[in-house]
Amino acid sequence: MTEQPNDSTAVTRIARRRALPGHEEQYEALVREMLLKMRDHHGFEGAEIIPPETPGCAYQVAVNFASEADLAAWDNSADRKHIFERMRPHAEGEPEHRRLNALEEWFTGPSIPANAPKPPRWKTAVVTWMGIWPLASFFIFLAGFWNPDGKIPFLVMTAINVSLIVLTMTYLVAPVITKVMKPFLVPRQK
Repeated sequence: MTEQPNDSTAVTRIARRRALPGHEEQYEALVREMLLKMRDHHGFEGAEIIPPETPGCAYQVAVNFASEADLAAWDNSADRKHIFERMRPHAEGEPEHRRLNALEEWFTGPSIPANAPKPPRWKTAVVTWMGIWPLASFFIFLAGFWNPDGKIPFLVMTAINVSLIVLTMTYLVAPVITKVMKPFLVPRQK
């Protein structure tokens, strides 16, 4: 039995690929053409090409789709197959793909340059704490109103609180706090 993609969650995929020496212009033009074709596909939410800082290094292309199913539809489309055929004479091998999970995406979204170092774990922990601590405090406080007589079992209340914290952190707090804290997480390179 094959696992069905989760349609409810947006997906970010980063592809890395080198252009053949002397083919950089042609390769980059084809990547830009591919991004334009993606706009015509359901669920496409945006993309960014990150050219290499140093000649000969890999290009990175970050694409965002509304769901795994939308990304899979793009992957299986005639548009993708056709543009990839045209790219092959200008690139080394096939692209390496990497999907970002929700936690990674909080801290290393496509807006962070490819050559930026990953934030140290302690910085990631500090920013995560800054988001989760107020949320946990708020939802635990509210739990006193939801369950004043303690009739809802502790583990059920904990599951509800954790679910609310994770959803709020993922969709509301993390995008804002990582934008505000970006200079702390990924200092400008000199």
